[in-house]
Amino acid sequence: MNGPIDFQAVFDRISTPYMMMDHDLIIVEMNQAYLDVTGLPRENMLGRYVFEAFPSEGESRRLLEESILRTRDTGETDVIAVLHYAIPRPEADGGVYDSYWSATHTYVPSSDGRGYVLQNTQDITELRRLKDTAFRPEASATTAMLGDSVLRRVETLQSQSVQIRRLFMRAPSFVAILRGPEHAFDFANEAYLRLIGRQEVLGRPLGEVLPEMHEQGFIHLLDEVRRTGEPYIGREVPVMLSPRPGAALEERFLDFIYQPIVETDGTVSGVFVEGTDMTDRVLANQRQRLLLDELNHRVKNTLATVQAIAQQTLRGARTAESFAEAFQSRLLALSHTHNALTDSQWAGAGLRQILTQELSPYGPERIQMSGPDVHLPARLALSLGLVFHELATNAAKYGPLSNGGRLLLNWSLIDSGHRLRFEWRETGGPPARPPERRGFGSRLIERSITGELRGSIAMDYAETGLVVRFETPLARDFA
Repeated sequence: MNGPIDFQAVFDRISTPYMMMDHDLIIVEMNQAYLDVTGLPRENMLGRYVFEAFPSEGESRRLLEESILRTRDTGETDVIAVLHYAIPRPEADGGVYDSYWSATHTYVPSSDGRGYVLQNTQDITELRRLKDTAFRPEASATTAMLGDSVLRRVETLQSQSVQIRRLFMRAPSFVAILRGPEHAFDFANEAYLRLIGRQEVLGRPLGEVLPEMHEQGFIHLLDEVRRTGEPYIGREVPVMLSPRPGAALEERFLDFIYQPIVETDGTVSGVFVEGTDMTDRVLANQRQRLLLDELNHRVKNTLATVQAIAQQTLRGARTAESFAEAFQSRLLALSHTHNALTDSQWAGAGLRQILTQELSPYGPERIQMSGPDVHLPARLALSLGLVFHELATNAAKYGPLSNGGRLLLNWSLIDSGHRLRFEWRETGGPPARPPERRGFGSRLIERSITGELRGSIAMDYAETGLVVRFETPLARDFA
């Protein structure tokens, strides 16, 4: 088994120069590549204020300090493409190395919340001099005098550029580089191409590839970034995109940044685009909020139902024992329906399933059901569960389930399947008689069908037994 990783050794073996500063810009660590490129011993830098170790004044100092502080204070990576910065180096002429650098500053969080700034630098002095020399009249003769070291340096930078480009191409976030006032694609990685559903984009203006960006305001945002030189950051911004040419637009939610690409002369040549598709997370959050709202609504409805059951049961009870028995029975019926709905994650329950649960204590041989499979929305299932419980309880006390009778249950769908028609027929039991007083069971049945479910109901107290017929819509938006 391998031993623990020596991260200091790993840090020192990284081939590009890195140096870390604390919140107060005190140098706390650097790797060997950094020591090599600066030519300074570790003790000359460690524990010193960065601008004391590398003194400078004027524009160079300002640009570097602003970049470091921007990263420290915002937590965002900041890049300086070209920085003219002279550093002390004993072996150089005059003890100062007049050089050009590119610098990247990255925020590193810490347990105390103050954080560090990690600086990655590249010495591009030779490349800069080669560029300057190439534009002189005597460029051809002078270039040859620069020697193989410059060419090797150029090859190294080109190799690094290819590697970086490959990393960007495979990055999980979407990345694009837009150039010029028309925002023509100079680069787009695989994630970006998947997002916009296009492949042939290089060299083409954004407005041509994605004309819908005009009316959604994104072209205007890019124009503003070019005009002001200020980045734009969007969080969970809705955008309508077509997954492929000719397909309908679909809503996506994006986190992104438009970062201006600033040249050495201060002009903005393009915009760097980087971001993440947050659609799945946004939709998940929306579903969670909807579920919480729905749960809150259901809890309120259930508590109101329980409160009504308790009040009405108490009003009709003659003794504490009869109240407890009736109340427990009705709560149990409500619990059975809740269990059925929980099994379906509150997507509803089957009508036959609800009937079977309520009538199972009386034996299946005494129950005849006839009707199609009907899926009940959650609110409808809860209400009908209580209705069937009251009808079954009444049949067990005064109807056919009190002796050797039977229940004939028949239902059908009408109005193109939008309404349920149901018949509860009792047979083989005592003659049905209208109740002397209207109890809670009768009120609950009527209120559930006509009030909550916006349906209609009729009760026929016949000599052959009670017949209850009702109709109710199968809408899914019951309050």
